[in-house]
Amino acid sequence: MTSAAYARISRDIQPAREGDDALAAKEDVLIAIRKIIRATDIHSRRLTKTVGLTAPQLLVLQAIRDLGAVAISRLSTEVSLSQATVTTILDRLEKRGYVSRQRSEQDKRVVHALLTDAGREAVSSAPTPLQEAFSVRFEQLQDWEQSLILSALQRVAAMMDADEIDASPFLELGDLTHHHE
Repeated sequence: MTSAAYARISRDIQPAREGDDALAAKEDVLIAIRKIIRATDIHSRRLTKTVGLTAPQLLVLQAIRDLGAVAISRLSTEVSLSQATVTTILDRLEKRGYVSRQRSEQDKRVVHALLTDAGREAVSSAPTPLQEAFSVRFEQLQDWEQSLILSALQRVAAMMDADEIDASPFLELGDLTHHHE
């Protein structure tokens, strides 16, 4: 570790606090958590207002755009959601005219999802998902900074009894399949 990196860590990491200082540290942590939740909420509302999609719906549309005609099982793996959840999302997107489904010519048991012109338009007009902006900034950090953040957040999740909650790598509040009107 370089001396500049060490100086930055030393500046950013506060020593353990006692009494009123410990209370202030706890409040600072809770405020930081609340800011993350608020940022996620604000971005989700902006996405819904801009294109009328939830983050998981946009993620599915983007995956179909990137993969082309794709089997539901592969799409499910790609977006880290169960096939049942992806099917529910596809039902909603199909009703809105963003996707179509068609049986495979080679294997009639397999159904492929395809993006329609309206779906392509929705994807192109959508704001950048919050996790993409985060990913760009996260990747610019040094390996040790990434490890420190990961470790701290895993510890916070455990402290909030959330370490066993199933989660996918996108930032969205609420029901993953809910469509906001």
